[in-house]
Amino acid sequence: MLRNHLHSYHPPLRDSISLLSHLATQELMESQEELKEEGLGYVVMRNLFSRETDHKIRVHKKSRSISMRESAERMALGKKVTNMEFRKKMNLDSLTHPAEFVVKPRGQTVWEGKDVTLHCTVAGWPKPRVAWYKNNVLIDAKAHPEKYITESNYNMHSLEIKKCDFTDTAEYRISALNVKGEKSAFASVIIKSRFPTSSHPQVDLLFRVCMLVGYGYSPEHGVTFRTTIIDKFGVAFGREGETMSLGCVVIVYPTVKRYQPEVVWYRNGVVLAPSKWVQMHWSGKQATLTLVHLNKEDEGLYTLRVNTKSGFDTHSAYVFVRDADVEVEGLPVAPLDVRCHDANKDYVVVTWKQPAVEGSSPILGYFIDRCEVGTQHWAQCNDTPVKYARFPVTGLVEGRSYVFRVRALNRSGVSHPSRVSDPVVAMDPSDRARLRAGPSAPWTGMIKFTEEDPTVGVVPGPPSDLAVAEATKSYVVLGWNPPVQRGHEGVVYYVEKCMVGTDTWQRVNTGMPVKSPRFALFDLAEGKSYSFRVRSCNSAGVSEPSQETKSITVADRLDLPSAPGPVVAIRNTASSVVVTYGASKEAQTLLRYYIEASVVGSEVWVPCNNKPVKGTRTFRVLTHVISCPAVPSPPLTVTMVERVRDCMVVSWRAPANTGGADIRGYYLDYRTVKGSIKSQWREINVKIITGTTYKVENLKENTLYEFQVRAVNQAGISEGSVPSAATECKEWTVAVPGPPHGLRVQEVRKDSVVLLWEPPTFDGRGAVTGYYVDIKEEKGRWRGRIKILSLTQITGLKEGKSYMLRVHAKNVVGVGGPSKTSDPIVAQTRPGTNEIVVDVDDNGVISLIFECSQMAQGSQFVWSKDYKALTDTSRLTVQTVGGKSRAIFNDPSLEDLGTYSCFVTNTDGVSASYTLTEEGLKRLLEISHEHQYPIIPFKSEMAVELQEKGRVRFWAQVAKFTSNCQVQYIFNDNIITQGKKYTMNFDKSTGIIEMFMDSLEVTDEGTFTFNLVDGKGTGRTSLVLIEEEFAEIQKKSEFERAEWVRRQGPHFVEYLSFEVTPECNVYLKCKVGNMKTDTEISWLKDGIEIAEDDEDAKKIGIAAGLSKKDAGVYEVTLWDERGKDKTMLNLTEAGEWLFNAHKTKLACLCLFRESKISYSDRVQCGVTGEQLWLKIKEPTNKDKGKYSIDIFDGKANVKKVLDLTGKSKVSGVRNTLLICNRESVGVVLSALPGAFVCISQSLNLTGNVWGDPVPEVSWVKNDKQLVSDDHYTLKFEHGKFASMTIAAVTATDSGKYALVVKNKYGTEAGEFTVSVYFPEDEAEKKECWPDSNRK
Repeated sequence: MLRNHLHSYHPPLRDSISLLSHLATQELMESQEELKEEGLGYVVMRNLFSRETDHKIRVHKKSRSISMRESAERMALGKKVTNMEFRKKMNLDSLTHPAEFVVKPRGQTVWEGKDVTLHCTVAGWPKPRVAWYKNNVLIDAKAHPEKYITESNYNMHSLEIKKCDFTDTAEYRISALNVKGEKSAFASVIIKSRFPTSSHPQVDLLFRVCMLVGYGYSPEHGVTFRTTIIDKFGVAFGREGETMSLGCVVIVYPTVKRYQPEVVWYRNGVVLAPSKWVQMHWSGKQATLTLVHLNKEDEGLYTLRVNTKSGFDTHSAYVFVRDADVEVEGLPVAPLDVRCHDANKDYVVVTWKQPAVEGSSPILGYFIDRCEVGTQHWAQCNDTPVKYARFPVTGLVEGRSYVFRVRALNRSGVSHPSRVSDPVVAMDPSDRARLRAGPSAPWTGMIKFTEEDPTVGVVPGPPSDLAVAEATKSYVVLGWNPPVQRGHEGVVYYVEKCMVGTDTWQRVNTGMPVKSPRFALFDLAEGKSYSFRVRSCNSAGVSEPSQETKSITVADRLDLPSAPGPVVAIRNTASSVVVTYGASKEAQTLLRYYIEASVVGSEVWVPCNNKPVKGTRTFRVLTHVISCPAVPSPPLTVTMVERVRDCMVVSWRAPANTGGADIRGYYLDYRTVKGSIKSQWREINVKIITGTTYKVENLKENTLYEFQVRAVNQAGISEGSVPSAATECKEWTVAVPGPPHGLRVQEVRKDSVVLLWEPPTFDGRGAVTGYYVDIKEEKGRWRGRIKILSLTQITGLKEGKSYMLRVHAKNVVGVGGPSKTSDPIVAQTRPGTNEIVVDVDDNGVISLIFECSQMAQGSQFVWSKDYKALTDTSRLTVQTVGGKSRAIFNDPSLEDLGTYSCFVTNTDGVSASYTLTEEGLKRLLEISHEHQYPIIPFKSEMAVELQEKGRVRFWAQVAKFTSNCQVQYIFNDNIITQGKKYTMNFDKSTGIIEMFMDSLEVTDEGTFTFNLVDGKGTGRTSLVLIEEEFAEIQKKSEFERAEWVRRQGPHFVEYLSFEVTPECNVYLKCKVGNMKTDTEISWLKDGIEIAEDDEDAKKIGIAAGLSKKDAGVYEVTLWDERGKDKTMLNLTEAGEWLFNAHKTKLACLCLFRESKISYSDRVQCGVTGEQLWLKIKEPTNKDKGKYSIDIFDGKANVKKVLDLTGKSKVSGVRNTLLICNRESVGVVLSALPGAFVCISQSLNLTGNVWGDPVPEVSWVKNDKQLVSDDHYTLKFEHGKFASMTIAAVTATDSGKYALVVKNKYGTEAGEFTVSVYFPEDEAEKKECWPDSNRK
């Protein structure tokens, strides 16, 4: 759909331009002549026949409407095709397709004795299953591992036929099958035999027909030879150093004079030739092979083949060679198969195979000995043992022959030497090739000799293609090509090395030039890196150096192979087994393989083969085989459970002895019975039956049948079971359903068991509506029936008791007969029993895990849903490693609800189940989402604060994170980075994330975000700064920055203010800071500077003679070169009362218990406007008493008294404020933090407010703002006095109140509590206020 939208979308501007261009083009075309279309062929024909016929020009004109309509049709067609393709891709059925042979197997024709491999590639979805057939007969590669090997890797399949003979000539078919169908491919294999053909077609046809039956007609002698081998040699065991003979008696009939058959001996499929170690003899009747001085190289499969003109006959047996006894206990045995490779003038590479027995300790290395042919002197080639089975031998003399042998070394000593290698000549490879080619034909031409000037020589060129052939920690082998320019004489070589990091080249072989283009360097420093180069040299001089190699580090380059795959031992005879195993997956230079065996319980491993076997498997196989699988015993109790007109249902029980391996299935045979005559057994099924019940179809009505069953495991097929009773095949006439079959139990626990079965084949006269389960103890009676639907978990069992079960089916007619009784089941939970565990990993993958500690050889985990085999693999993926199996939900949804069970084969009923409910799935999905998309928690969300200079700090604190946590800083969905404007910091020790801005501009209004990414975890915190909030913090930032700038020069720490002493003297004062000696101070009144000798200046310190003319605006200014600051005080309105008080010469004195109150942090007094006040913070019982204010003007005094002896409950008030008003000359109590009032009375609360600019005032009750109405009267007068009156107090007026004042510099609140009580309840404790207007 997205693609369709993209195709149909065009930007408007582009559409307009395209349309204008199209219209302009159309108008231009219409203004010209009509369009003439002439093809090239038409022009040619016109010129050719121009004299004979007149031609016409075809005119094709398209109007604008036609062009636009065609364009629209093309667009609509393209959109339709796109939609069809999209729907096709979204259709799930289109994802599956039948099997298809991308590469089909090709027919082959080979000689007998060779191997043939058929290859093909198959595609399809779901992945097809393949099977190979020979002449339409299924090939069982596991039953014949010595003949067939099948492999399937990445949709590529192969069938390998080993050692083909004439009987392998056939048509081979591979069948690929999936849910969409089956497809086959064919390939013919023809095995050619080396027999003559006749010119007569009849004779040749007779020969071919005879060959098909095992013998062939010989036209040359006119007879057919029949070959018989008797007195055959069997499997033989020898020891190193002994002599062994193998022989057979061969009878060829008829006997033809002067005709002898061809006798050929093979070892592991390779023809043997007479030698020092192998002797052959044919007496005319007996063929003998003698192995002189047995060695481990002689171990293998020996085959005698007798070829005649009519065919051949063979016999094979294996020969095992044991190691000779060692002289010292613990010594290793001798290596084997010593070979020479890459021989040159003075150099050869010697290889060998490691022995099977290392002795009492691992092999430390090997010594290589050499001996010149014709002598008996052995010289050791290496002083230090070689770790790997490969060594370059240098220093040979050109033209001489050598043989080599190898000895193994461990901590106990040195082994016997191996068998010597074949002789090798130290000579140039080109000369060796000419010698192998043999003598050439005689030459009859003319030879001319010319003499060269001996003084003229040619300096050779540098060698080419220098490379490192081998590199280990013991040596490095170099190889190169000889120089092209080298004159008519031979050259030698000098090798130079240079350690990486230096420029010094050192010649390695100064005293002994190299003749061969290969050289081995020893005694290199391990772990160091080197480069190498080579120079050529002859009598004319030394060449320039070759191009140097890349740096090579001296270290081991060969790795030990990994362990092979699972080892399976299948019993072959009473004393032999066939061992199969998987190939090693991690081996670069894989050689051959050793197999070891151990007697159960001995823990002593003995090699089965002293000569490693060839293949693509690992070096050593350690097989902890407890028992070899054997053919199972026959199945038991074959019975007929249901029958109808042309089919019957046969049931049986599994064999008592499985042979030590899991039963893979069963084969069912039948035969007819007529009286006492019984026909031969015939196979019913070609494909293995996995259950213990089978429906046999296409039978004849009213005919008696007997059945037998054979079990199959990996070792083979069992004998047939005891035949069932002869049963007539006829119509099922019973109205009730037949008995269920295939009873099996799972999940046996101490108090429960799960019973499963298959429904009856015949339902009777109605569909099956349910089942009944009977249960009894092993020696008891059947209990009452349990009614269920299809399967059940039977609970309430007694631990340790043995139970038996059976099932009945029910339809509308009634209840059918019982099924076969199950085997006795003991109710117990066996030790080590595990249940299925639900797991959600770090990636959010939901899976079911089941572990089994009782795995046996061949055991497998079998998963099912609702106790039915899993067929939809798209919902669940099963992974099994060792004894743990994991069922992974691919896309968990409601479709996955159900009961999941897992059963382990080849065990004693190990199984478990788990029921996935909708609630459980929802919980698992939530956990999965948390694991997939984890949220990083914050200890503190993003906040903003102002710092010095008005710097803005955005910060947050992360609660939990790792060292890989990264932060993205985002403003209005745009990522911002550190620079001049932004400074970022993430302190991972504390988890604090910070971002700093020197100032806020108008463009900085918006949303600031911190995005965190910590692996898969993400976190996000944001702060929105817009409108009033942004304006407020911006204003505060500018103010703080301006304050910082102000404080850089002389400034006022405390601004200009006045102070009234107890003697009613008025002082104007201010506090300055950061002053210097050259800082100037000036005082101004109403903008006019006050000089030091001025009369007004004298009044600033002491307000002597203060009058109304002194009212005005006073200003103090500080300045120097660093800056300027000033402060102002308005004494026009605020100082009116001070002037009047001074005029009347009033003196004020605050008394407590007739004693003067001293000023402190807790007790404060002051003047605000025309009021005198006394404030007591946190009053206690000690503050109870009478307070008085004494005002004296020199002539008379006024005294106001307030009694706080306890009746007013001062202890319930947090702050007490005493205010004296000059006009009313009264005492006012403002108990803002708390008040007690009687019900039905009125309450008046008053607060004094001070601030510049005049603050806003509001009253709050229980965090809700009050509004003035009939009940609440709220007033704010003269910008100083805030009052609230509650009329007719009720019980609902109790609560927490607050007086809130706010201006641009901040907000403060005075909180208090109002309690309302009833007089009759509190008469003994409290006394109501006598005056309802008391404050």
